[in-house]
Amino acid sequence: MSAAQLYTKYTRVWIPDPDEVWRSAEIIKDYKVGDKSLQLKLEDETLYEYPIDLQGSELPFLRNPDILVGQNDLTALSYLHEPAVLHNLKVRFLESNHIYTYCGIVLVAINPYEQLPIYEQDVIYAYSGQNMGDMDPHIFAVAEEAYKQMARDEKNQSIIVSGESGAGKTVSAKYAMRFFATVGGSASETNIEAKVLASSPIMEAIGNAKTTRNDNSSRFGKYIQIGFDKRYHIIGANMRTYLLEKSRVVFQAEDERNYHIFYQLCASSSLPEFKDLGLTCAEDFFYTSQGGDTSIDGVDDADVFEKTRHAFTLLGVKESHQMTIFRIIAAILHLGNLKIQGERDGEVCHVSSEDEHLKNFCSLLGVEHSQMQHWLCHRKLVTTAETYVKSMTLHQVVNARNALAKHIYAQLFNWIVQHVNKALHTTVKQHSFIGVLDIYGFETFEVNSFEQFCINYANEKLQQQFNSHVFKLEQEEYMKEAIPWTLIDFYDNQPCIDLIEAKLGILDLLDEECKVPKGTDQNWAQKLYDRHATSQHFQKPRMSNTSFIILHFADKVEYQSEGFLEKNRDTVYEEQINILKASKYQMVADLFQEEKDAVPASAMPKRAPWINVRSAKPAFKAANKEHRKTVGHQFRNSLQLLMETLNTTTPHYVRCIKPNDEKLPFKFDPKRAVQQLRACGVLETIRISAAGFPSRWSYPDFFNRYRVLMNKRDLSKKDKKQICQSLLEDLIKDPDKFQFGRTKIFFRSGQVAYLEKLRADKFRAATIMIQKTVRGWLERTRFRRLRRATLTLQCYTRGHLARRLFEHLRRTRAAIILQKQYRMLRMRRAFLRVRSATLTIQAFARGMFVRRIYHQMLMEHKATILQRYARGWLARARFRRTRAAAVVLQSHWRRLKARRQLQALRIEARSVQHLKKLNIGMENKVVQLQRKVDEQNKENKLLNEQLSMLTSAHSSEVGKLKKELQQYQQTQQGDGKQLLSLQEETERLQRELKRAQGEREVMEDSHSKERDLLKKRISDLEEENALLKQEKEELNSKILCQSEDEFARNTVEENMQMRKELEEERSRYQNLVKEYASLEQRYDNLRDEMTIFKHTPGHRRNPSNQSSLESDSNNPSICTSEIGDTEDVIQQVEEIGMEKAAMDMTLFLKLQKRVRELEVERKKLQAQLEKKEQESKKSQVIEIKTEVTSEHEDFAYNSLKRQELESENKKLKNELNELRKAIADHATENNSSNDVQDGYSLLLNQLKSANEELEVRKEEVLILRSQIMKAAQQKEAEKNMVKERESISPSASWPNSDRHVDQEDAIEAYQGMCETNRLLEAQLQDQRREHEEEMEALKNQVDLMQEELEKQQQAFLQTLQLSPEVQVEFGLQQEITRLTNENLDLKELLEKLEKNEKKLKKQLKIYMKKVQDFEASQTMVPVERRLHERNMQVAVQRKEKDFQGMLEYYKEDEPLLIRNLITDLKPQAVSATVPCLPAYILYMCIRHADYINDDQKVHSLLTSTINGVKKVLKKHQDDFEMTSFWLANMCRLLHCLKQYSGEECFMTQNTAKQNEHCLKNFDLTEYRQVLGHLSIQIYQQLIKIAQGILHPMIVPAVLENESIQGLSSVKPVGYRKYSSSVGDICYSLDEMIHHLNTFHSIMCDQGLDPEIIQQVFKQLFYMINAITLNNLLLRKDVCSWSTGMQLRFNISQLEEWLRGKNLQQSGAAQTLEPLIQAAQLLQLKKKTSEDAEAICSLCTSLTTHQIVKILNLYTPVNEFEERVTVAFIRNIQTQLQERNDPTHLLIDFKYMFPVLFPFNPSAITMDSIHLPASLNLDFLNKV
Repeated sequence: MSAAQLYTKYTRVWIPDPDEVWRSAEIIKDYKVGDKSLQLKLEDETLYEYPIDLQGSELPFLRNPDILVGQNDLTALSYLHEPAVLHNLKVRFLESNHIYTYCGIVLVAINPYEQLPIYEQDVIYAYSGQNMGDMDPHIFAVAEEAYKQMARDEKNQSIIVSGESGAGKTVSAKYAMRFFATVGGSASETNIEAKVLASSPIMEAIGNAKTTRNDNSSRFGKYIQIGFDKRYHIIGANMRTYLLEKSRVVFQAEDERNYHIFYQLCASSSLPEFKDLGLTCAEDFFYTSQGGDTSIDGVDDADVFEKTRHAFTLLGVKESHQMTIFRIIAAILHLGNLKIQGERDGEVCHVSSEDEHLKNFCSLLGVEHSQMQHWLCHRKLVTTAETYVKSMTLHQVVNARNALAKHIYAQLFNWIVQHVNKALHTTVKQHSFIGVLDIYGFETFEVNSFEQFCINYANEKLQQQFNSHVFKLEQEEYMKEAIPWTLIDFYDNQPCIDLIEAKLGILDLLDEECKVPKGTDQNWAQKLYDRHATSQHFQKPRMSNTSFIILHFADKVEYQSEGFLEKNRDTVYEEQINILKASKYQMVADLFQEEKDAVPASAMPKRAPWINVRSAKPAFKAANKEHRKTVGHQFRNSLQLLMETLNTTTPHYVRCIKPNDEKLPFKFDPKRAVQQLRACGVLETIRISAAGFPSRWSYPDFFNRYRVLMNKRDLSKKDKKQICQSLLEDLIKDPDKFQFGRTKIFFRSGQVAYLEKLRADKFRAATIMIQKTVRGWLERTRFRRLRRATLTLQCYTRGHLARRLFEHLRRTRAAIILQKQYRMLRMRRAFLRVRSATLTIQAFARGMFVRRIYHQMLMEHKATILQRYARGWLARARFRRTRAAAVVLQSHWRRLKARRQLQALRIEARSVQHLKKLNIGMENKVVQLQRKVDEQNKENKLLNEQLSMLTSAHSSEVGKLKKELQQYQQTQQGDGKQLLSLQEETERLQRELKRAQGEREVMEDSHSKERDLLKKRISDLEEENALLKQEKEELNSKILCQSEDEFARNTVEENMQMRKELEEERSRYQNLVKEYASLEQRYDNLRDEMTIFKHTPGHRRNPSNQSSLESDSNNPSICTSEIGDTEDVIQQVEEIGMEKAAMDMTLFLKLQKRVRELEVERKKLQAQLEKKEQESKKSQVIEIKTEVTSEHEDFAYNSLKRQELESENKKLKNELNELRKAIADHATENNSSNDVQDGYSLLLNQLKSANEELEVRKEEVLILRSQIMKAAQQKEAEKNMVKERESISPSASWPNSDRHVDQEDAIEAYQGMCETNRLLEAQLQDQRREHEEEMEALKNQVDLMQEELEKQQQAFLQTLQLSPEVQVEFGLQQEITRLTNENLDLKELLEKLEKNEKKLKKQLKIYMKKVQDFEASQTMVPVERRLHERNMQVAVQRKEKDFQGMLEYYKEDEPLLIRNLITDLKPQAVSATVPCLPAYILYMCIRHADYINDDQKVHSLLTSTINGVKKVLKKHQDDFEMTSFWLANMCRLLHCLKQYSGEECFMTQNTAKQNEHCLKNFDLTEYRQVLGHLSIQIYQQLIKIAQGILHPMIVPAVLENESIQGLSSVKPVGYRKYSSSVGDICYSLDEMIHHLNTFHSIMCDQGLDPEIIQQVFKQLFYMINAITLNNLLLRKDVCSWSTGMQLRFNISQLEEWLRGKNLQQSGAAQTLEPLIQAAQLLQLKKKTSEDAEAICSLCTSLTTHQIVKILNLYTPVNEFEERVTVAFIRNIQTQLQERNDPTHLLIDFKYMFPVLFPFNPSAITMDSIHLPASLNLDFLNKV
């Protein structure tokens, strides 16, 4: 294309600018060939005429389209030149805040001078495993590429970090180290990196200094090698240093400082341990005060010195060595302050022996004072003939002193580096390494000396290696694509390198001049002029004869030759070194021993395995006595070693750029940036790329991007490669501008921009056509709308006129109707008034006539009633007279008749027959009376016996009381006078009592009156209160209505807070479980390694210790003998003897100790609870056992105990009665009042009657008790009969019982006897335990009785002090209350006994029924059939019917059970059976062990089960199906242990049959906790497996998958993308959904609880959201509108899948909310403030950093999209300031929600489960 085609109107170009380096402008007039200028318009709308050199034909650089600006890779730009690179970096740095940018193979890092949240642990995980071009540029991407190539190609790698001082080299190297430590080691910083970081303060103190450009500038280069083993884990490191700036020790420029360590030591000189150093402030020493200011703003040297000392300690430097280091540094300072006195014009000089600094120097280094004083001013000359001593001039002495100071510091620096390498060294064999080179960049100052020359020389070598590597990569790319290869003319700096290091080069001439005794800098400069004047890279300044100019690859640099010779010689006389070798301090002497190599120790590896390059040759020993090789020679050798090392590795380049010299955050200085870009080789890389084919497109990407330029005829072809070729041949006529490779199309610089211009023109034309069509459609639509509106208006107008006419007619007709109705109404009202008056008159007249008739009838009725009553009274009087006469007659007649009958009876009584009849009746009555007399005699005997017992007890008690009474009377006789006074006092009190009674009556009357008044007042108050209550209720109702919403909100917030706290607590708990599982896994791995070691010849591990440790580690809280287990653990740890095992076991022992403490606390609380229950149940009986024998024993024991308590209670009653009698007698003697005596006797009679009533009730209770005893004995007898029948039936059915017993039968009998003995022992232990409990209960009751007796005695003593009347009343009240309480207790006891009797009767009936059924079944089944069934497997139908849901096995079959049911079981083997069948089988085995009360069997089975499951899971760590299978079974076993535990909270949904399957003897709560922990571990392993399967699919399937075809548009990519993406596996969303379906079906088929399935998918969808969003936040190429549309569609597919699987309630959809909002953010408008408000209100699940990051990354795919402006992003940030969002950018995709295992009971009964034969469990017997 010609210039006229490119430089057209509206084309933008770059023109030079003195301030901004390059400035953008727009052409306003087409350029024609031959024009002398270009008409331009600048960005500020000013016009500018750009002149064009016609001879040079140099037109301004073209600007790239806006769509290409901001690319991740500079090589993706179509126009590759300096302004394009600078503008792209500026846009990324200022607008998007991106500090990293690729430039081919180089990573350009701009120092932001601000801490950014892009180096977190999550970012490391996001970049780990990713291709370099897939993510945004980052130092982690370079580190990952190096790590991946090392593992893939098995070749050592190097990362070369270079840049100016303050550009961020050290920080970049540090982050690369952190990435390697995380990926190649643990998730946190490994010990190696920690040691390297600990060495940083030391290396900064001894190797960094303040310069004019940086307050902490590194004045040396370093190369750190990180070693890896075969598994690519970090095993060690080694550090090599280069070119320490020794001259800074003795000289500093203005505003610069010496090394930090000098100022730190001076700032801490006041410490006690440093008093002997003789230091003061830094201003007092020559070596630290030449630069002027000795402090740095914001830095406290004393505090930094403490960190330096701490770092020395961390690296293992002894305290004595530290003090020696500080002594040497202080000695250097004193050496600089020596006062050298000259004589004879400086030809001779000396140092005073009284010089304090010389004394301090010699004492600190431990050398002789006189020798050092002498040899500081003299030197020894050796010739062939003689040796003599010569005095040195003043200048020579100063140089020698400075050289000695530099040499001492350099040796100390090397010694410290060696000790750092010792701390980082390891004995493990190294497989490969990655080197990180942190070296100085190209330097140029106003005054450049020997140090800058060496630094620029090193950069020339590195640039040569860089150029050759870039050229090599370009050549490989062209050859791989099979395109014609032409040589690229790139800058080769080999001539410049030859100028420096070739024979008779600058270094050779410098070394030669150093050998000349009288050599000077001027002579050396003259030799350079003479030798290299013709070289194109060497120039002589016009105005100087001591300077020279070298044309480096980056810039021209003028060097001042002054000081070159002295710095290169670095002369240290041997006499001075020999004095130091003889130091009395061993460390000082060791610093100056003869070296075996001329290369400094810092540049040489300590051991061969660290660097696989050849070592340097030993240096030739110099003939003179000076200190061997020159500095230039040493540096050349160490640089050669470095280049050999780098050439054996694959290099990766990081170029650090310093954006400004003011160190301001995100400020970009174009001048400084361009200077560094030129110096670091970035522009050279661009030039090499631009010289070839920098733009490269794959055929599919090119087809998708530029298909709009193709014809329909071309699009109909199937071969995309042929379509692209034909298109390019039509569009670009010059065939040299592009080349077709095998997989890519290669373009020259600018061709992609031309294609973009054509594409934009095509889009612009299409846009104009669309706009034209749309505008026409809009106008036509507007016209139709107007026409429709006109017609509508006409229609409505005509309608309105018609409605007006109709309204007039209607109103006229209505007026006529109203007139008619009004007239009719008026006439009707007049008629009704007349009619109403007439009716009223008629009504009154008729009423008057009726009332008159009524009064007449009433008078007649009353007269009739009077007549009726008078006639009735007359008739009744007549009747009474007649009846009285009749009665008199009847009585006379009846008396006569009775007399006659009496005479007849007297005659009959005298006859014999009548007497016989009477005798017969009397005999019967006599017999009956005789029987009654016998019964009364028996009762009398019993009563006599009881009476005799009572009388004996009474007599003994009376005797005791008499004695006490005599003692009491004796005491009272002595107090006779006191008694008389008391009697007088009593009479006085009685009188006062009478007077008080009178007053009381008066008070009662007044009280009654007041009470009436108060009642009235109360009634009034109650009415008022009612009114107030009503008002209060109304107010409360209003307040409640107002605060109801607020209360609801507060309640919801509190619930959410509580739920959040619960989730956090559960998460912490499960994290602890997870950590415990990981520690246990580490312990297992260590144990496996130790077994491997033990299998080698030598000592072997004891397997018993191993098994015991396994059981203890698996069940730390259920150990039967914890002390023994702990000893086994300790023994095993001693055998292993490894640090990790010790760490795990200490944690395990701590956990075990904590479990013991909790167990002790639980036992204490349980004992206290049992004690309180026993105290609260004083009078209750111990519960009757279910078994009949134990019930009888408990009942008999309780009856005996009750009888003893009752007898004791009777004794106490008798004692109390006798006491009362004594008190009553005493009261009667002292009181002569008969009324009191009568009242007391009446109360005693009532008490006696109550006692008699109580005795009758007790006798009834005894009768009932005897009946219950008989029933229990009868029940026991029946049970014994059943047992005898059971024992008789087998013997009766065994025909050969008398024959000889076989050995097998004897073994079976022996085993049966063993089981019987175990059962008997268990029963005996139970009885012993029950007996102890009963003894404790009895003791408690005895204590209570004693307390009660003491209380009664205290009450008795209190009553004795009272008056007799009060004593009697008090005693009666006490007795009545006591008897009432006893009566109530006895009633309750009676009711309980009745209930127990009913219960026992029911059980007896049940047992009788079972006995009858058993007898019937025994008679029905023949003997032979029973013998056959005894030898068969448990599979007979009759046996299945009686199956109780228990499985029995022998102890020796337990390993077989675990192997068949757990270890060797495949999920497919039980796929057709009941889900979770192994869990049910294990519970049935546990239930049988519980049934036989074998705790050891339960413990062993559960422990073996847990260990077996752990082994299976460890073996199948990546098997999702196996892990899901055992998660389902462990959860089901946990549910079974809860469901059948006997606890009411777990039995609410059980059936009656299931309740029969509950555990009876053991509480397995602790095992439930262990199973819960195991379930959590299995769940976490399940999630880990699923995440490992889905992780590589998520980004391709969700973020990159083009579900909507043709929506996304490909943009140009750079070198990284097309070089790293080859061979990647592309996953689709359908494949990921297929895996999700597989997971769901597996978990459902295996019977996993639905709640757990929901939690699994919630966790997986959270990971999908986190990984996708993290990738989106780190990739600029996917932050576009089309990606947002694709992403939203893919998310909707996932949501549809959740709905299809009925997982909406799982919370999985909610975890995708941040990703949904991110997709919506990409699709929303981003222009106005309203758009910003909409974004802030919508994106509630995204943090502020994430929203801003997405907006910064948003990239338009087409030119017609607009970029997000910086002002809009600032607006978003302002509106989101109120949010308290976390500072981290990425989501922790490894976060795991706490899992819940809700209780889910099973409806399956144990007796309905069938054991399939495929499980090989024939040894299990059904019970």
